[in-house]
Amino acid sequence: MKKFLALVMALAMTLSLAACGGSDAPASSGSGESVVAADLKVGAIYINSKNDTAGYTFAHHSGIVGGMEDLGLDPATQLFIVDEVPEDEQQVLAAVDTLVAQDVDIIFGISFGYIDAMEKAAAAYPEVIFSHGTGYKSNETNFNNYFGRAYQARYLAGIAAGLKSLEIGNNNVGYVAAYTTAYAETASGINGFALGVQAANPNAKVYVKNLGAWADEVNEKAYAEELINTFGCGVISQHCDSAQPQIAAQNAGVFGCGYNSDMTADAPQAHLTAAIWNWNVYYATAMQAAIDCEGDASQFVTKMGGPAYYGGLKEGFVDASPLTANCAANTDKAIEAAKKLMVDGEWDVFSGVKLTVAADGTITQADADLVDNAGNVIVAAGGPSVEDGVITGTMNYLVAGVEEV
Repeated sequence: MKKFLALVMALAMTLSLAACGGSDAPASSGSGESVVAADLKVGAIYINSKNDTAGYTFAHHSGIVGGMEDLGLDPATQLFIVDEVPEDEQQVLAAVDTLVAQDVDIIFGISFGYIDAMEKAAAAYPEVIFSHGTGYKSNETNFNNYFGRAYQARYLAGIAAGLKSLEIGNNNVGYVAAYTTAYAETASGINGFALGVQAANPNAKVYVKNLGAWADEVNEKAYAEELINTFGCGVISQHCDSAQPQIAAQNAGVFGCGYNSDMTADAPQAHLTAAIWNWNVYYATAMQAAIDCEGDASQFVTKMGGPAYYGGLKEGFVDASPLTANCAANTDKAIEAAKKLMVDGEWDVFSGVKLTVAADGTITQADADLVDNAGNVIVAAGGPSVEDGVITGTMNYLVAGVEEV
């Protein structure tokens, strides 16, 4: 989710602690005692409300709860949350202090802008495990980071958007982006989606509006409306935290692809599919590692197999949400075929091999240059996919067929 830029907050937000239990929660091993599943206390710091019904925080919260349930843990007594914490170092550190005072064993911080505070907290509290979502910092003991191949899921959503654009006879596709080339996460997301669109509709053009913020519900909707009304877009996708772009699409009688979580309930007449995260895959893995540490937080990075977790379609960490009846014919066949290539390791998005989706949903492959929108060849025809370090760290271009407006 995210190479997050710290949000500029006009007013300091009040930390809201939600202990999903009470004073009778099981004893913790935060002091270094041996921990078993029934004793594990999980802390989480959220950028938005724990009560969100769609979007980024909702997806993480659902993943943490789901991961706990997968392990037989009880969120009602073992999960402690501080939500609505902005990307301000002092407020994040205060949230950490609140959770440490609750004797939690592991703290998940879900927003990129928490990165420096999480690093400092891991050093200050070596007996506690710290796990930072979408970041890149870590240490060798009690602090790791985690993210995934969202671009793969976006490619699948792009196929759905491209096929729908063909069906409705509109080659203009819109994309409301938190940022564009300022972060590799956002650039790779835009590019993955656009390449999926182009696989289905080679004449499609993707118009991108840059929010300059990860969450801005007012402009998320306004920018989607601009893409529809000014640029004539018939399908709207997004990299932002709320379902407002999908709601705008429905209000305008066009279609959309959401992000983070399935947004069909928010826009049932418009939504095609969403690039989604199955965060429970990671959270269950991390919580099991915390249990396996047996109270020694310094073993966490070793138990996790390294300082960074990076899963994709193969691991079930990302996916396309269930397709709706709004999708064009054979969208399911095309998405399953493309997904299989990625899961089997036979192909990936940013390579010198282009997929083409036929009307019957079948897919063909052909060597072709991967080119940016300035005409530069990124990967020569037949070449291997760009390295993970580019996708997660240095991708600062948009592919051909994408225009920032």
